Amino acid sequence: MPIVDNDGTRIYYETHGEGPPLLLVHGSGGHHAAWWQQVAALRDRHTVVTLDLRGFGNSDDDDTFDSRHFPGDIVAVIEAADLRGAVLLGQSIGAAAALKAALRVPDRVSGVILAHSLGGIDHPDITPLVKADRAEAEKLPVIDRLLTAQFRADDPAKTFLFTQMGTFNTARMQDLRNLASDGPSIEDVAGIRLAFLAGQRDAVLSPATVTRAHELVPGSLLEVVPGAPHSMYWERPDLFNTAVAKLAAELGRN
Repeated sequence: MPIVDNDGTRIYYETHGEGPPLLLVHGSGGHHAAWWQQVAALRDRHTVVTLDLRGFGNSDDDDTFDSRHFPGDIVAVIEAADLRGAVLLGQSIGAAAALKAALRVPDRVSGVILAHSLGGIDHPDITPLVKADRAEAEKLPVIDRLLTAQFRADDPAKTFLFTQMGTFNTARMQDLRNLASDGPSIEDVAGIRLAFLAGQRDAVLSPATVTRAHELVPGSLLEVVPGAPHSMYWERPDLFNTAVAKLAAELGRN
């Protein structure tokens, strides 16, 4: 089991396949194994790296629950695996950690895919939109924010497994709020190639908000997937994997 030490906290990661490196950063209810449908689909064309942020999965819990350490966990994995020209993909809250990690080691990163997230980017035109989306989402039960009712009815086994993923974690959503508390600004990310990946049926972050962010970030890419919910990677892995492969290829071009 590959383990890297980040300032005394042991961070677990895995490497699968070969090709241009693609590092996947999970969201608040996930860990490295949540990407099972992505690893199997993408390892033939990418070196796929998954990790457990501190407090998740097989990584240590440092007792602080301070998500501002997450970017350092990602950087430690990037350096331990000696990744160069990597595309980082962050799902939901993992996107903020992935973006901040990329800003620390831009020489090792060819781009960042922000999946169902704006990566914590702070701008007067989009920050109020994100807050309004969140306020609407909080009116719904958590499961309704993440998976569609149709999927839950059609596939109760995968729905059950989805809900069990979080039981392997110590960290909880309420511990992670400070991750996006200090930007970055659009000017801060000017040197990083960004791609926004959104779902048309995302109940947490609306496609309109993501589209506005894309318009404000020069040179960014945008993929809005029809019919896809917030947890597209789980519910519609076929659509998610196709979009990720496309965006990763575009970000990987010099």
